[in-house]
Amino acid sequence: MIGVKPIEDLTFNIGKQCAAYGGIEFDLNPIEIYEYSDMIDNMSNFMTGLNTIYDLTPTQQLQLQILNSRNGSMESTYGVSPDIRPSKLPLVYTLNWNGSFSDVFKTRWSASVMNEAKSHNMYYYALGNDFTFSKKVNMFVDFMYSDEQIDRKGIITGIVGNEDGHNALDAEYLSVVTKVNYRFQPKWNAFVKGMYETASVSKTRGDIEKGNYRTSYGYLAGIEYYPLEDSNLHFFCTFVGRSYKFTDRAAQKGYNTQRLEVGFIYQLPMF
Repeated sequence: MIGVKPIEDLTFNIGKQCAAYGGIEFDLNPIEIYEYSDMIDNMSNFMTGLNTIYDLTPTQQLQLQILNSRNGSMESTYGVSPDIRPSKLPLVYTLNWNGSFSDVFKTRWSASVMNEAKSHNMYYYALGNDFTFSKKVNMFVDFMYSDEQIDRKGIITGIVGNEDGHNALDAEYLSVVTKVNYRFQPKWNAFVKGMYETASVSKTRGDIEKGNYRTSYGYLAGIEYYPLEDSNLHFFCTFVGRSYKFTDRAAQKGYNTQRLEVGFIYQLPMF
């Protein structure tokens, strides 16, 4: 990617880049995330195109991004089907707003339209909200919704099957993620995180009925120790739990997973 800054408030990024989707967690360094939501974990993020960034004020920023919506062929992305024809311009358009209000409330909101195939689009919306209540307490709440006329995430496809040789049609996903951090000591941080998500079908087609097929929950709690003030080195102990509940139309059994992680994270200061 090449960045060009012709004037102080305007930047152009051209080439391979991350999609400018909204959401606070989406913008964080992945090394800091113990467990992503299903929405982000199954998302296509890195594509090629142009991003225009304009700083309206020192605290308000708009981004307009146009990217190639596919990193490979139509067949490798969606499978083969006589009913699904490639688009002449498989692009994704994103409008992103990043705002800051007195360092107490920050936004990372976006709206995206992706042309997946001819007459088949994806509409994705993300509202990321970050709150800083004090030097010790902060939290974020992300709301994400994706309406996919071809199932890009693949979750619904995995539930209803892939009999026609292509991804399922008319998939619909909703995700709410929140996390609270409590820095009770300068070197100690405790956190809790919750996730609620649904995977649905928006239209009845043949034997595939309209409605919700899966509801998933995520719950995390942990404690982190930062021994050095000028380093991101930290040791952690984290509990991660996931619960998956299927409706009767999914014909699958629900299940739960839990794990306990103990370790450390350190990002090498190479750049």
